[in-house]
Amino acid sequence: MASIDYSSTELMIVNSARLLQDGDVVFVGVGLPNLACNLAQRTHAPHLQMIYEAGVIGARPARLPLSIGDPTLVSGATSVCSMYDIFTLYLQRGNVDVGFLGGAQIDRFGNINATVIGDYAQPKTRLPGSGGSREIAAWANRCYIITPHQKRRFPEKVDFCTSAGFFTGQGERDRLNLRGKGPQAVVTDIGILQPDESGELVLTALHPGRSLDEAKNNTGWVLKCDRCETITKPPTEEEIRILRKELDPEGIYLK
Repeated sequence: MASIDYSSTELMIVNSARLLQDGDVVFVGVGLPNLACNLAQRTHAPHLQMIYEAGVIGARPARLPLSIGDPTLVSGATSVCSMYDIFTLYLQRGNVDVGFLGGAQIDRFGNINATVIGDYAQPKTRLPGSGGSREIAAWANRCYIITPHQKRRFPEKVDFCTSAGFFTGQGERDRLNLRGKGPQAVVTDIGILQPDESGELVLTALHPGRSLDEAKNNTGWVLKCDRCETITKPPTEEEIRILRKELDPEGIYLK
């Protein structure tokens, strides 16, 4: 069988989509998480319930939404309500299984920075900020993160903690009364990182053609790889077709 050509971005999206289970209620972020959730709904998870921050529940968009307020989200949705209702009646009550997030920095304990690079008072770069990710990281039953695996994106400690991972270690979330279980997987273009018993992110899977040295060299702390015994399956022809032909035919994100 002929091999399928795919990009590192497509590889991340496909492996993120595979983490979702049929019937999951997912709080969807824009960008790559958006593509991953819509891919899952069109493949192995047709009963996936997607929630968007603007107030859309059970979205089944006919085309790729370009933002959380894109009108295509409303057509075919189960319900439309206020942003306040989304966060209080759904997220904080424990009715959201998965929060899908991204970020400029993810540190050793899964904390996310989407606010500033450098000192907060005099930052090198001012980033978009939290949006709803602070609440999603705190209250969703579990969280998944998707981001390219680069050393600047994986410092030992984030410059600013926008969204909670495990803070300084397992147990901190319980102490601070955050009901959600925190980040359960970080999907990159090299592999998949998951928290160990201490809450530290360790490498548990590599993508085809990638190496342990690549993962270690692109991480800002001494990355533990002793639990990495899995090679992920490459994208299928159907998954790539859906991404390119149905979800992002103009290459807005896949470029």
